[in-house]
Amino acid sequence: MRTIEWHDGKVRLIDQQRLPHEFVVLEYTDYRDVAEAIKTMKIRGAPAIGAAAAFGLALAVTHCPASSRAQVLAEFERAADLLAQTRPTAVNLFWAIQRMSEVANSPQWKTAEQVVNAVVQEAQRIADEDVEVNKRIGAHGATLIQDGDNILTHCNTGALAVVDYGTALGVVRAAHEQGKRIHVWVDETRPFLQGARLTAWELQQAGIPCTLITDNMAGHFMYRGKVDIVLVGADRIAANGDVANKIGTYSLAVLAKENGIPFYSVAPTSTIDLSIASGAHIPIEERDPCEVTHIRGVPICAEGIRAAHPAFDVTPHRYVTGIVTEEGIVYPPFTLGLKRAKSSATERSAQGPPRFPQDKNTNFSYNE
Repeated sequence: MRTIEWHDGKVRLIDQQRLPHEFVVLEYTDYRDVAEAIKTMKIRGAPAIGAAAAFGLALAVTHCPASSRAQVLAEFERAADLLAQTRPTAVNLFWAIQRMSEVANSPQWKTAEQVVNAVVQEAQRIADEDVEVNKRIGAHGATLIQDGDNILTHCNTGALAVVDYGTALGVVRAAHEQGKRIHVWVDETRPFLQGARLTAWELQQAGIPCTLITDNMAGHFMYRGKVDIVLVGADRIAANGDVANKIGTYSLAVLAKENGIPFYSVAPTSTIDLSIASGAHIPIEERDPCEVTHIRGVPICAEGIRAAHPAFDVTPHRYVTGIVTEEGIVYPPFTLGLKRAKSSATERSAQGPPRFPQDKNTNFSYNE
């Protein structure tokens, strides 16, 4: 199944806290439960969070007992406010809420039923588009992968981080589907272990050779010439190309630069936030320190030890070789290229249903 989907008026999603040892599907009829699932990382990954917010809003209007348009829209706004408070860094969350709001509040809907139908359809469209966008990203990014490459990843950027297929891991998947012989170094990604728990499991399921390493081993393998390219995701990309991603990404980028290894961020254009000039303005989520002092509920330090837990860091654009999007690979300087990619994606979306794989511009790159 997809990471998250709409089924008979319910939201179904894979509980990522239980993986890899248990495969559990959760069902929700209340948007408040979806918000809690986002907050507690039962579902995570910027694109997946966006889809979850959209489906949460669909639940809000579908199960709203009100009969008037105004009352349904009031419930929509209450749900939107709650969902917007779940996680502050991933811009896809706010992108999805804004897109859903524009549809819900369209003056063409005169009745409550029309609003409900439009909101549910838009949430489904966001989910379906995400899958096609990721396949386009994979096609672009696979051009960067050579036969025999050793790829280093961080966090989880596969099907579990999106609706389906993946971003950075989608590139790996696309290269594998092309028959390229590749191997993936999987950062465990402390403290929530998305690499160890999720990425390694996804690669195992796909039959892609991989090796799990602790985060502090990355530099060793780079120095030894065992890494050919670094692929990471993104939770928000500023207008200048600064990339906010899971904590530890910045360290990898610096190490890659030092060792002459290309470093690419892979993300849909919905992750690009042109309203933010640089990464200095990206809000960084601070999560519960217990996620640092404990692993799966087991304490790993003495009781009373203080811990910090910024969930993300910002990689300055000078360390980024390129940014892979569904519209092409954007290279430095990033400012104009990111604007063009964002504009191109908007135009494509306005044209209707995605046309992948008929699109012929899979090797197109933006350069200023």
